[in-house]
Amino acid sequence: MPALWRRDLPPDVDTVVADHALADLISRWTQSHRHHHDLTHLGAVLAVIDDHADWAGDVGAVRLAAWFHDAVYTPRRDDNEQASAALARSVLRRLGLPGGTIAEVTRLVRLTEHHDPEPGDRNGQLLCDADLSVLASEHEVYRHYAHRIRMEYAHVPDQAFRAARVGVLRRLLALPSLYHVPTLKVAREAQARENLKRELAALTHGPEPSLE
Repeated sequence: MPALWRRDLPPDVDTVVADHALADLISRWTQSHRHHHDLTHLGAVLAVIDDHADWAGDVGAVRLAAWFHDAVYTPRRDDNEQASAALARSVLRRLGLPGGTIAEVTRLVRLTEHHDPEPGDRNGQLLCDADLSVLASEHEVYRHYAHRIRMEYAHVPDQAFRAARVGVLRRLLALPSLYHVPTLKVAREAQARENLKRELAALTHGPEPSLE
């Protein structure tokens, strides 16, 4: 992962500072309470960004935002995106990135809270699409994803989790489009909506979501 991390940093970056920042990020992404929001998720997001890099106006900023977008992730708090953006600002300043790049990265990180980029916001569209790419997985993969989300919220009683998750699913389904990059929209929109509707139906009519 060091090569993936350093590719969007200044060529004259202090390697000691860069390596320390990477070690800190990896320690965050590998915390024991993470079952979905882990290094596998980060790698999947980065892969989608790389596959559609031409869509972005500043793919470097998008990739850096991916590194930070869930760097702070604690299911018991409700300001993870804001805290992740603050972490990105602090780390990227120490690494000597330009102010404009830092501002764009932090904006993108905050955007992943609602995944609703403005028309024409190609950087935001690519990051949000990549972050939500798991929603278009095959049924069994999606089922395991939903199970891992439940594991991350194991501290929440079933009834409360069900109500909160139903709210998330309905908010996503209410978006005009889950995906914005044209090729991703064509390839993934229908499957993602089918998965969301299936999970919503199971939560509103089926048994309690299991942690086993």
